[in-house]
Amino acid sequence: MRFLVRRLVFYVVAAWVALTVNFAIPRLMPGNPAEVLFQKFPSLQPGALKAIEAEFGIGHTGSLWHQYGQYLTDVLHGNLGLSVDQYPATVASIIGQTLPWTLVLVGTATVISFVAGTLLGVLAAWRRGGWFDRLLPGLSFLQGVPYFFLALVVVDLFAIHLHWFPIQQGYNQGLVPGWHWSFIQSAVYHSLLPAITIVLTSMAGWMLQMRNVMITTIGEDYVLAAQAKGLSSRRVVMTYAARNAILPNLSGFALALGFVISGALLMEIVFSYPGIGLTLYNAVTSDDYPLMQGIFLIIALAVLLANLVADAIYVLADPRARSGGAG
Repeated sequence: MRFLVRRLVFYVVAAWVALTVNFAIPRLMPGNPAEVLFQKFPSLQPGALKAIEAEFGIGHTGSLWHQYGQYLTDVLHGNLGLSVDQYPATVASIIGQTLPWTLVLVGTATVISFVAGTLLGVLAAWRRGGWFDRLLPGLSFLQGVPYFFLALVVVDLFAIHLHWFPIQQGYNQGLVPGWHWSFIQSAVYHSLLPAITIVLTSMAGWMLQMRNVMITTIGEDYVLAAQAKGLSSRRVVMTYAARNAILPNLSGFALALGFVISGALLMEIVFSYPGIGLTLYNAVTSDDYPLMQGIFLIIALAVLLANLVADAIYVLADPRARSGGAG
């Protein structure tokens, strides 16, 4: 427990550092969001610039410490500022509209790839030397294939030539997003190809890691003792070997969930998928500093939370970590 408390304090400090850096970087860059927005409307009077700066919370709106305090207060209340490119929409509302797309697509694909890869890794290790174990090195090349490359290949093959899937977007044009069957069906159909891309490129890593740890675990004395007692192979695999071998995978899975928030940037660009990755790309190309700032902050906090969850999972799942943390 004391170990988790120490880690929690560390992550709180890290979150404060992330907030501080997120506050400082835009103010250290030349220009500011107000000037970018002001240039988009040449008919505005010069005096309007100060009003826009005040609305964005920058410029001569008090001392730097006052701005910092106001920034922390706004963040705690969920106020991440206004978007430049989609003014007067708030950054929080834009992230709220696009983040669910990424969470559903990348999150679901990550869970599927973890579960499938872990189970296949257990199978390959237990049947070491069998046909599937010999096939595994051939499948491992998918681990080194970038998202965007495989995405371009599957789009060209299955969308352009075979017309089995749509080329881009998250749903058919003309549909109104909502909890009705026509929209849900269209959204699932549009997400299949991106999801398959993510699963294929990430599943091999889970398989190889689980297989390698399982092979080491199978040689441990407590597994050999369980086999000597005449226990069924299924019980030995799942209760003794896999339960301990899965600990590194669980920690890696928690971290992978943290990076789900950032989305598969290049994959979302290839498929024009309306997730957080495509939103970040559009913010960069349109100099939308507040939106970039908000997305980077959400990603940083999500990764910190995922690290904390990974520590908690490891401590709760491994008695040795609990005894070590208590010392």
